Amino acid sequence: MCNLYRMTKGKDEVAAWFEAIEAVGGANFGEEVYPGFPGAVVAEGSLRQMTWGFPLVLKGKQGQPLKPKPVNNARTDKLDSFFWKHSFAERRCLIPVTAWAEAEGAKGSKTRSWMSLPDSELFACAGVWRESDEWGACYSMVMTDAAGVAAEVHTRMPVILAPEHYALWTTGTPQETRELCQPWQGPIAIDRTDQPWTKGAAHQQSLL
Repeated sequence: MCNLYRMTKGKDEVAAWFEAIEAVGGANFGEEVYPGFPGAVVAEGSLRQMTWGFPLVLKGKQGQPLKPKPVNNARTDKLDSFFWKHSFAERRCLIPVTAWAEAEGAKGSKTRSWMSLPDSELFACAGVWRESDEWGACYSMVMTDAAGVAAEVHTRMPVILAPEHYALWTTGTPQETRELCQPWQGPIAIDRTDQPWTKGAAHQQSLL
């Protein structure tokens, strides 16, 4: 699953890449995006700022509401579940990404391994979004089984969309778009670093 990704391009370049209109208020985001933090999303033809992760509201032992947990990954085999089905059917989006990270190594000393597309400086991962009472507009990244070199790092990977499938993902029927939820078959570059995985907020994880 993906709990950290990079978006190193400026919002003007991203908007031009996806032929999107920048939404009123702009789309502010850091170069490294963590669950529960703002990221850039292309939804309904606009580049927008949303929070990464659907809020999952839990209760404590005394029944008191706890701080919502960001569910930032949506498994392809769970898209028909109650938590995801309405967003998958009605509100799909593109998530601009320049690289995503997974943790590798022994427990307690895991490091960041970054994966990207060597033939593209910017690409889109499949996403779903909705409005929430807790965080306003929020989004989650759709995950599928890993393949190729990505499978050396983790069992799952984001659904990466080819440019010719952008419109189909955002406007097609659920039946049509489900066919796109496949492992990426093109080349993937891996940059294994000595950066601690738990640096910043990268230790947060949530997948449904």
